[in-house]
Amino acid sequence: MGMFRMKILSLDLGTKMGFAICGDDNAILSGVMDYKLGRFEGGGMRFLRFKKWLTEIKQDFDFDLVTFEEVRRHKGTDAAHVYGGFMAVLTVWCEHHEIPYSGTPVGTIKKFATGKGNANKDAMIAAVRTWGYEPIDDNEADAIALLSLTMVEYEGNKETA
Repeated sequence: MGMFRMKILSLDLGTKMGFAICGDDNAILSGVMDYKLGRFEGGGMRFLRFKKWLTEIKQDFDFDLVTFEEVRRHKGTDAAHVYGGFMAVLTVWCEHHEIPYSGTPVGTIKKFATGKGNANKDAMIAAVRTWGYEPIDDNEADAIALLSLTMVEYEGNKETA
């Protein structure tokens, strides 16, 4: 496989947010950002910190595309609200910076990584490890799997040089 030319940010949106970035040199940078609220922080602070992080990381990578894990079902109301907030911040930020973005259903990412659309967290981590990565948790593993899937999809659709 030749050099991949797009700069992509892939996110597993949530309080513990997994991220994976494909930069100019084809190297993949990944990790987890923790947006847990501090003791004296209002509910909007996690979203402000996320927006600030997006802006800072964009200075280093200037993304061509942002992808995120599209969750259709949440374990609880709070998780749904937090996810919705992160998604709103992300999509508004992308629109503002004129960066295309798209969501990929969770089952699609799991099936790509493990062969099973309902794979559990441990299976996702194990699958990503077979690709040579050492994710700290399932959030980072999910972001790496999403980035890998996105790269495969765009590599396969290379009709433009």
